[in-house]
Amino acid sequence: MLHEPASSLPCPAESIDEFLSRPSPAMIEAAGTLPAPIGVLGAGGKMGLHVAWMARRALDAAGRPEVPVHGISRFSTLRSREDFERCGIPTMSADLLNPDDLAGLPDCGTVFYLAGMKFGSADNPEALRQFNEVMPSMVAARYRSAVIVGLSTGCVYPFVTPASGGSTEEDGAEPKGDYAVSCYGRERAFVEASEANRTPVVLIRLNYSVEFRYGVLVDIAQRVLAGEPIDVTTGYVNVIWQRDAVEHVLRSAAVAQSPTIPLNVAGVPVVSVRELAERFARVFGKSVKIVGQEEPTAWLNNPAKSHSLFGAPEASLDQMIGWVAAWLTAGGGTHGKPTKFENRDGKF
Repeated sequence: MLHEPASSLPCPAESIDEFLSRPSPAMIEAAGTLPAPIGVLGAGGKMGLHVAWMARRALDAAGRPEVPVHGISRFSTLRSREDFERCGIPTMSADLLNPDDLAGLPDCGTVFYLAGMKFGSADNPEALRQFNEVMPSMVAARYRSAVIVGLSTGCVYPFVTPASGGSTEEDGAEPKGDYAVSCYGRERAFVEASEANRTPVVLIRLNYSVEFRYGVLVDIAQRVLAGEPIDVTTGYVNVIWQRDAVEHVLRSAAVAQSPTIPLNVAGVPVVSVRELAERFARVFGKSVKIVGQEEPTAWLNNPAKSHSLFGAPEASLDQMIGWVAAWLTAGGGTHGKPTKFENRDGKF
């Protein structure tokens, strides 16, 4: 078997969160005009620490150290309050479905809304509705005077072929499955609030953010390492390195408007799951068992608009594959949350 050369980690293992939250010069410039204060709601999930820490670092570098960045969450998922406070980010524990908790939050000039429910939602449709439809409506009313960046998903689009280049912001939504339907409900809540209150809003349709411990690349690499089969029925994906995704999310506040606009955040090109599995197999010196046959379509985003606004992502596919492989080879841990990217029924 022909081996691909193994990559090394781009930073010390203990510094990966710092690496994932480094602001670029363009991010620092953008931080100079972010309406203050900054609130990161749903901060305890997979992206929240990096969003808050990159914002904090960019504001400091832009000469705005006095601008607060608040990490707000129930802190019941991945991250603890101590993770944020070590980075100089004050936190508040709040249930965004509780009117009293919501009213007690600080006023903000810019809100990054990262809260929601995905995994475990297949058997709990009422919780899905509460977290992904009711809660955004409540938050939009509370922060009607702020700029809102709301995280959504490319799953609100229909399946398209790889040759199409992915769905664009001009394509209509056709959510499939309870999760995608609820995410479109989240979008509608922000759209209605924007129209009623003239709140500037941008909705981030993300496919798919990856880092050392989580994401499609980690899922595939772990299965290759374990000698498990790779199902290629969902045969094509977009991937974007989390640092790049976080920067695009933060900088998107500058394009928020009323009426609300969607913005695709993703990487290019569309990549083949089969080819990813084979590449990891070469890196690890393993054989790979492929099962299934590629369907002609998948959830794919065309990020041309965000790339034209903010530049192409810095991390290449080769780098992402190498970094994930190096991390796992060194025994690095993961978040233990498979993406279930292969599911085509929208049940997670």
